[in-house]
Amino acid sequence: MNVATTSTPQSERACYVYGVVPESTTAPKQARGVGDPPAPVTLVRHHRVAALVSEIDPGRPLGTPDDLRAHARILNSVAAERTPVLPFRFGGVVRDEAAVADELLSPLEEKFAAALAELDDHTQFTVRGEYQEDHILGEILADRPDIDRLREQTMDQSADAGYYQRIQLGEMIAQEIDARRRTDTQVLLDRLGPLAAAVAPGAPAAEQAVDVSFLVHRAKRSAFEAAAEELAKGWAGRIDVRLLGPLAPYDFVAGIVEQAEEVL
Repeated sequence: MNVATTSTPQSERACYVYGVVPESTTAPKQARGVGDPPAPVTLVRHHRVAALVSEIDPGRPLGTPDDLRAHARILNSVAAERTPVLPFRFGGVVRDEAAVADELLSPLEEKFAAALAELDDHTQFTVRGEYQEDHILGEILADRPDIDRLREQTMDQSADAGYYQRIQLGEMIAQEIDARRRTDTQVLLDRLGPLAAAVAPGAPAAEQAVDVSFLVHRAKRSAFEAAAEELAKGWAGRIDVRLLGPLAPYDFVAGIVEQAEEVL
């Protein structure tokens, strides 16, 4: 993936590529893209597909928080309009619109069109949850008297004397959290999975309980959101749940997007 660098003359312009959509798509209204100053987002069309692009000054490096937010905002706004989109990762730059059409869209048109057809009427939702620390620790100590006893022992020891016991304690607690994370993720999959066309479990961070993405058909969106809300209520006080979406289907297009990014 090519990223603009300061070695390119300031007078030149380049095309930043956000993703690929059907040819019939309308460009996001008044949307501004990445870069400084941000340019309007437009479409480069090629037969049945089109690329979402905006002009950038390749003499200005990309990667500010505003750039990252703009990239995600453009893609998610398209998805929110029920338009299928193949979202590219941040940083894809092509020299001009002709290269977008000739080097990106033309060679992969058939694959792009097929992937977009599969995504039609679908959007991504991601469910993330974080354990409430006090609650999950209390749960572990109640279920594991041996961990509770070890914790009590280390509380009465000096830092040096209880060093290895504290390491053991931390490892035991981490193992218990991992076990609960697996169980809670399965509960999430059992409850919401039947309402999705596809699922993509993520890799929860240390403090996270669950992190799973779902590809949801428009006809099942209301039922999916209601089921997610019901699950969040059942986990209240134990897991803080966030439902993110509608999002561009980042977690369900890896294969075709990786092929496209070889050009960028």
